[in-house]
Amino acid sequence: MDPLKQSRLLMNRRQFFGKTATGIGAAALSGLMGSDLLGAQAAISPFPNFPAKAKRVIYLFQSGAPSQMDLFDYKPNMATQFDADLPESIRKGQRLTGMTSGQKRFPIAPSIFDFKQHGQSGAWVSELMPNIARVSDKLCYIKSMYTEAINHDPAITFFQTGSQIAGRPSIGSWLSYGLGSMNKDLPDFVAMISSGSGRPAGQPLYDRLWGSGFLPTIHQGVKFRGIGDPVLYLNDPDGVDRATRRRMLDDVNAINQKSLEHFGDPEISTRISQYELAYRMQASVPELTNIDEEPESVLEAYGPDARRKGSYAHNCILARRLIERNVRFVQLFHMGWDQHKSLPKQIKGQCYDTDQPTAALIEDLEQRGMLEDTLVIWGGEFGRTIYSQGTLTQTNYGRDHHPRCFTIFMAGAGIKPGMTYGATDDFCYNITENPVHVHDLHATILHILGIDHERLTYKFQGRRFRLTDVHGHIVKDIVA
Repeated sequence: MDPLKQSRLLMNRRQFFGKTATGIGAAALSGLMGSDLLGAQAAISPFPNFPAKAKRVIYLFQSGAPSQMDLFDYKPNMATQFDADLPESIRKGQRLTGMTSGQKRFPIAPSIFDFKQHGQSGAWVSELMPNIARVSDKLCYIKSMYTEAINHDPAITFFQTGSQIAGRPSIGSWLSYGLGSMNKDLPDFVAMISSGSGRPAGQPLYDRLWGSGFLPTIHQGVKFRGIGDPVLYLNDPDGVDRATRRRMLDDVNAINQKSLEHFGDPEISTRISQYELAYRMQASVPELTNIDEEPESVLEAYGPDARRKGSYAHNCILARRLIERNVRFVQLFHMGWDQHKSLPKQIKGQCYDTDQPTAALIEDLEQRGMLEDTLVIWGGEFGRTIYSQGTLTQTNYGRDHHPRCFTIFMAGAGIKPGMTYGATDDFCYNITENPVHVHDLHATILHILGIDHERLTYKFQGRRFRLTDVHGHIVKDIVA
């Protein structure tokens, strides 16, 4: 094809598709630059669909899958079943991973940890989580979560995006798209990662887990780092002051604005708004991440790792500071919960990392009057098997992946406190009461934020997608 004709065809296609999406680009630019680019259109946004119980979310994602029967799902009858074979009537031929499918037998490994009931709710909690046990009356334990995914990558992707296949928008991106920004100086969605002391070399995590998928990239999460500057390129190079940076940014934005007018590509407006946000973050983020102003009593409440940048405790403090500044969605990923062997030793480290900071965060939010409009979620991507992976002894065992039942907990806005929902059989292998699927959890989270999950959609490649796809039921019994 003639190069000139090909260029004209390309430009015409770009103009056609770009201009049909200008409204999206303008909405994104309006949200971050604080300008009324949409006029009356902004006033008719369909979200929230009804009064929200929560304005913000902190999602404490425990990557690698915590062992539910060693933490929250007490199974005292297993004490007499040590080293007995898991009955086929319980397993029911269900899918196993390649790591244990070749085992000649599946010996039952009762938890070696003590459990006690706590609070007025009488919640059973392991000795490994004494601080979370202390705040149990503020929590709603869901013991009947399940998923179809049996390996880490698809399971984590499923929890973040509503699909086991990579490429969909993450839940934080959906909320940014649906509800917009509450603070023009900070991102709508922030992600942070910490490594567990129980198993430092845990399952890897990927930037796509907080990505925007096919949504405009303005809605992707911003990763705060634990080493060096919290955000890359936060500081200007030597010799560049704020006035110089402002002039440079104005010139670049003028060029981009001409390109936007010519092509109508919404990603150009995203680029403009991201440059502007980055400029404002140069002033807002250093103040946000400086925890020296926190009272010593607060730092002590979060535990000995509170001052160590990149630790789970430090990230919990930053999560509260972000929420204070009206960041919509904050997600902490804590790695290292994948205990295929040496579980008793490794899980102690994981609980040391997370128990005190998690309880401190919930209490901190409550004391500041923020728990009443903030939803807190704690949990991993699936559970662990009652049978041991590998050699079983009286003091040591490992557990394989188990998607059929596991425990998470929630607290704060829109959640009934001091309750346990769902139940599993004596072997902690199958759900016996009130199953909750990943899609159900997502539908419930959106409901608490005032969103009808069936209406939060985005058209891509000829069909309308949503976080819950074509599934999901609100778990009404846990909603306050």
